[in-house]
Amino acid sequence: MINPSSESPDSGSSAAPPPTGYGVIQDYLKTLETSPGVYRMLDCESRVLYVGKARNLRARVSNYARPGHSPRIEKMISQTASMMFLTTRTETEALLLEQNLIKQLKPKYNVLLRDDKSFPNILVGKSHAFPQIKKHRGARKEKGSYFGPFASAGAVNRTLNQLQKAFLLRNCSDSMFETRTRPCLQYQIKRCSGPCVGLISREGYAESVHDAERFLSGRSTKIQEELGAQMMAASEAMEFERAAALRDRIKALTQVQSAQGINPRGVAEADVIGLHMDSGQACVQVFFIRANQNWGNQDFYPRVSEDMSAAEVMEAFIGQFYDNKDVPRQLILSDDIDNSDLMAEALSDKANRKVELLVPQRGEKAELVASAVRNARESLARKMAESATQAKLLRGLADAFGLEGPPGRIEVYDNSHIQGTNAVGAMIVAGPEGFMKNAYRKFNIKGEDLVPGDDFGMMKEVLNRRFSRLLKEDPDRDKGMWPDLLLIDGGAGQVSAVAEIMQEHGVQDVPMVGVAKGVDRDHGKEEFYRPGESAFALQRNDPVLYFIQRMRDEAHRFAIGTHRAKRAKSMAANPLDDIAGVGATRKKALLTHFGSAKAVSRANLSDLTAVEGISDALAETIYNYFQER
Repeated sequence: MINPSSESPDSGSSAAPPPTGYGVIQDYLKTLETSPGVYRMLDCESRVLYVGKARNLRARVSNYARPGHSPRIEKMISQTASMMFLTTRTETEALLLEQNLIKQLKPKYNVLLRDDKSFPNILVGKSHAFPQIKKHRGARKEKGSYFGPFASAGAVNRTLNQLQKAFLLRNCSDSMFETRTRPCLQYQIKRCSGPCVGLISREGYAESVHDAERFLSGRSTKIQEELGAQMMAASEAMEFERAAALRDRIKALTQVQSAQGINPRGVAEADVIGLHMDSGQACVQVFFIRANQNWGNQDFYPRVSEDMSAAEVMEAFIGQFYDNKDVPRQLILSDDIDNSDLMAEALSDKANRKVELLVPQRGEKAELVASAVRNARESLARKMAESATQAKLLRGLADAFGLEGPPGRIEVYDNSHIQGTNAVGAMIVAGPEGFMKNAYRKFNIKGEDLVPGDDFGMMKEVLNRRFSRLLKEDPDRDKGMWPDLLLIDGGAGQVSAVAEIMQEHGVQDVPMVGVAKGVDRDHGKEEFYRPGESAFALQRNDPVLYFIQRMRDEAHRFAIGTHRAKRAKSMAANPLDDIAGVGATRKKALLTHFGSAKAVSRANLSDLTAVEGISDALAETIYNYFQER
């Protein structure tokens, strides 16, 4: 059971700044319990500086009450104005709570895993008589067999591509399956066995599904032997076409295995985690081993400091990474952690089975770890080189536009529409580490009084909404949400529109630049506009110009993609979706009965009530809806 302790004592009047440092921490020791739990260190504005766990809260916090720490910890202590405590029943609970709070609060002085996403799986659906094989990401709510995780969507797609060749399983949706009257292209190119039109029996298809599941479970050699025997038998029976088809299936399975690279014999299910640290930066490389097969690798760059140890970084990474992910039976690590037994216990409780943490010194597992560390080292070297180049470009950008210093956050805006329809605005963000895709935003243009195609009006609406929200969510500009530079796709008109919005909000210290195509609307001839200044250009071979072009093109790509998604959604919209009382089941029943929404709109009341699940009252609602339109 987790019980909150009392808050910190009153720090004094608001006129004087509250005390900070060792004295504040020492005051808590007088009443602090010796139970396990989690502590939080807060600054003068109650922002969380650090989250830590302890087997004995009083003993752990007492360490902070006396000097002798690294510069990072000394600085953290000097900023600590108050503390908060949560007691737990066990140290394991404290560990899990600590990692959960770190992910939520993102404290300044903790190791922080910044790129924490879900990973795709392969799903063999079981809700249909002829199961579908497809990529799946997110919660496992659909009935079926899940295999993964894979490191990326690309790794899943490559595997699915070969599995379709090997086992001829369908990838079409259930609705498409039900409406087919002849085989589709997938059958023609020998990637499906045509179950939709009865070209394979239910039993034969089920056998193919079983073979695919066996392969994904690691029994690939056995399946290849069986297919090889069938190919020889077909050849001896002079069934050369069938023998050739079996040969192609064996070849597809071989290609899956070769694409997976490292396929360890002695490791059935594990994540191999390699860590490399250099100059206050870290890269963690994770290999996903499932069913004795390597299902890809992914690198991560947690936020660290130079004085952090490898053990500290590794422990924080494991705790945060598996907070919302399935845990394999083994974690094979490059560096041991201080609380390995505790972490293994916590992960075992989460997985409801035993989880081992290993730091191998020799053998196949050690070779896997060495490969992961090598990849981490190379990835970090590339990232550091890119960061150095990016820093140079940001300095050049500051010089070109007369900024006070290199911008830490650049926001680039663009609009997209077709003659004013499905209009959207887009914002992309760039900074010292390149494009910050988790900060991208899209805006559905809502202004009813806008003239279709009014780019100035659209840009004003987007910027108005953006800065209204900024002023509300980060009025003190201390959360890193404010831009240091705005790049607007357009010329003097767009810049004037944006300047007007900024002035209305009282924001006049954020530099803005309009980027226009210039003469002949050609790359390399861009002209730049600043409020109240004449247009100017950069030299055609200037690296800063290429950098600006890249940011503008990225904003254009994001805006176009957002517009196309909105347009596709509007084209696929069904009027039945707007009728109260018509959900997915009744919509399907109506479409199955009449064939289309247009046919439903022409139906009379008696025809509507003949549909299963449509009552007299609902039939009248549907009828009236279309009559009113």
